[in-house]
Amino acid sequence: MQHYTNIKELDSLQETVKEAIELKKSELKYKFLGEGKTICLLFFNNSLRTRLSTQKAAQNLGLNTVVMNFGSEGWQLEFEDGIIMDQDKSEHVIEAAQVIAQYCDIVAIRAFASLTDKDKDSAEIVIESFKKYAGIPVVNMESATGHPMQALADAITMEEYKVSHKPKVVLSWAPHPKALPHAVANSFVEMMQLQDADFVITHPEGYELDPEITKNSKIEYNQNKAFENADFVYVKNWSNFKEYGKVVNKDTNWMVTAEKMKLTNNGKFMHCLPVRRNVIVADEVIDSENSIVIQQANNRTYSAQIVLKKILENL
Repeated sequence: MQHYTNIKELDSLQETVKEAIELKKSELKYKFLGEGKTICLLFFNNSLRTRLSTQKAAQNLGLNTVVMNFGSEGWQLEFEDGIIMDQDKSEHVIEAAQVIAQYCDIVAIRAFASLTDKDKDSAEIVIESFKKYAGIPVVNMESATGHPMQALADAITMEEYKVSHKPKVVLSWAPHPKALPHAVANSFVEMMQLQDADFVITHPEGYELDPEITKNSKIEYNQNKAFENADFVYVKNWSNFKEYGKVVNKDTNWMVTAEKMKLTNNGKFMHCLPVRRNVIVADEVIDSENSIVIQQANNRTYSAQIVLKKILENL
């Protein structure tokens, strides 16, 4: 594997999940792979789980890690081609990517959506610019439209808690006071489309995700109906896609409660974190024994580690 910018770049999701679970049993087994090599972790946005888990995963593989936060430590980068740079941007990605590539063997990038320009966000200008100019493997630690590392961790977690029958998995929108990106939801949908499961997306009318991503996935506008007999309930807010980046619905009735979880088949509650308690989900749900959010967060290390292992094996 050369890059990991979308979960579809895995040769086999199912095999990768199995490999990650095996790796989890002996996380230092492949420490020799990264010996003498360096990964640069570039953060254009804040992080907790992504930074710590990716850094730990890299170290488990013997990689040297260099971390840079562009918001506070680096020059603002320009990504537009042919632009006259007489405003606030000090360095162009053309030079920056090539310079960074001299210092490391792999570069991992976290850069959120602007939520103001749908076309620019869809073009994934940050990730694609580094792929174009760096000439080394690029790993997506969450981009404008996807979070494939999170989706792989989610797949690992569901495999660890798998049921004996074909599972029903629900992705549910929930209210949030701020406009949030579509990245986590998009990648979860793409991951579920690679699974043998009864998959349902539920959200208020008008909050459809990008139809190019959801494709033929089932959509149910009645949240209670969607929750019926669910084995896994994955909850996430996303802002409006048609009225791009807008928050036009804050319906508190979409918060996940214990009453709604009773409709499920003793379903597991999932969320990528951070989560706003008693806005997205009631305390009684996230604190219940059926909440597996901490286990998901732990698997972020092993989703990153299996990806980096595959890349190192091809260097």
